[in-house]
Amino acid sequence: MELSDQEQFRRESLKELRAMGIDPYPAAMFPTDALAAEVKENFKDDEEQLRQVRMAGRLMSRRVMGKASFMELMDSSGRIQVYVTRDDICPEDDAEKVMYNKVFKKLLDIGDFVGIEGFVFRTQMGEITVHAKKLTLLSKSLRPLPIVKYKDGVAYDKFEDPDLRYRQRYVDLVVNEGVKETFLKRTKVIRTLRSVLDENGYTEVETPILQSIPGGASARPFITHHNTLDIDLYCRIATELYLKRLIVGGFEGVYEIGKNFRNEGMDRNHNPEFTCMELYVAYKDYNWMMDFTEKLLEKIAIATNGTTKVQIGDHEVDFKAPYRRLPILDAIKEKTGYDLDGMSEDEMREVAKKCGVEVTPAMGKGKLIDEIFGETCEGTFIQPTFITDYPVEMSPLTKMHRSKPGLTERFELMVNGKELANAYSELNDPIDQYERFQDQLRLSQKGDDEAMFIDQDFVRALEYGMPPTSGIGIGIDRLVMLMTGQTTIQEVLFFPQMKPESKD
Repeated sequence: MELSDQEQFRRESLKELRAMGIDPYPAAMFPTDALAAEVKENFKDDEEQLRQVRMAGRLMSRRVMGKASFMELMDSSGRIQVYVTRDDICPEDDAEKVMYNKVFKKLLDIGDFVGIEGFVFRTQMGEITVHAKKLTLLSKSLRPLPIVKYKDGVAYDKFEDPDLRYRQRYVDLVVNEGVKETFLKRTKVIRTLRSVLDENGYTEVETPILQSIPGGASARPFITHHNTLDIDLYCRIATELYLKRLIVGGFEGVYEIGKNFRNEGMDRNHNPEFTCMELYVAYKDYNWMMDFTEKLLEKIAIATNGTTKVQIGDHEVDFKAPYRRLPILDAIKEKTGYDLDGMSEDEMREVAKKCGVEVTPAMGKGKLIDEIFGETCEGTFIQPTFITDYPVEMSPLTKMHRSKPGLTERFELMVNGKELANAYSELNDPIDQYERFQDQLRLSQKGDDEAMFIDQDFVRALEYGMPPTSGIGIGIDRLVMLMTGQTTIQEVLFFPQMKPESKD
């Protein structure tokens, strides 16, 4: 491995520290009793007795001025200035003073972890600072951090190359402001979501990730092989069919927050491994689910940002309920002028071509409608909008509409031009379900590699009886994008999928 001059210099410093009897990676604990943000927030100038603190963090800057020095310490809560003097650290021993000069001035580097003990005060310049009486090296950094520098208020040497940022998220989190806050908000989104579902009495469960049949969605799966059983298995594309089996088994409300996997394209809105929440509630329908969803998202927005409004690029999106509800065929007619209701497959193909949509022989009515909507309508719905009443060809797991022949009781929630949620009044007629699976098989035989498999065990479960049920899936990564104002999914995933790193 070829080392830069900086890396070589730090390795030489490492050797010198060890030669001086200083362990650069000590095993002993260093318990702390204060964090930077809390120290600054609670500091009072009129306190008679200065507060004693014990803190640890990463050295982010240092200014050596003879016997005295200032450094900036960064811990999990933020940054704080630290004042260090040679006489405080080594008050009597001349040999220790020599060691201090060498260690602090030459062998400590930006990025090293240190522990300090001292008291809090305010400098003459008005900055809250810790006066260190003891300083301990906790971990040596062998690579220099790409510290952002400023000149005349302008930042340069910034660590902003997306490829580097996503590969080296550990560096991105250290040097770029706001990145950590995005992921803290992600935690808050999931915590609020789980809290609301728990408060409503729904049970969190876990279902298999490796499945013999990939069901619950139309998508291309990842395939793996189980050596002991000598069978191919699939990484799940959805949790739906297992969760509905639990409704058959007597649970009245179940949900799962977990990873799904789809062997498809990667872009600003898609990652092959993604987090999804699916919820199924017995004795409910898609109308109830729309009411529940808009209230849920309103609560998440307020918990995450203190308001229902979020700025996403040029758009301000308001999650305050209620949301607009618009049938999909009406949406297409509204945006394109074409009424697809009652059209044959060939007529829909002609409309698709006129709308600039590429078509293939494998596309049935459902796929054509989906493509036309995606190309001409989806991106125009900025404010939360429920697109409802999808044709049966697009919805093989959905109950037929109670009053509109040929349609189903399904909605997708569009926000900022993208799908956020997909929900149904769940199909619980086992005969109808089996026929829908047969239709999917015919699409597969025509070349549709996203068509569903026939899940005989799921049909058998329905034959034992499933109560009227409503279900929904919400993409957590997209939800976090919306709640944090991010425009790419890579910004809300700690480690997004990427091509292997070039050897160069």
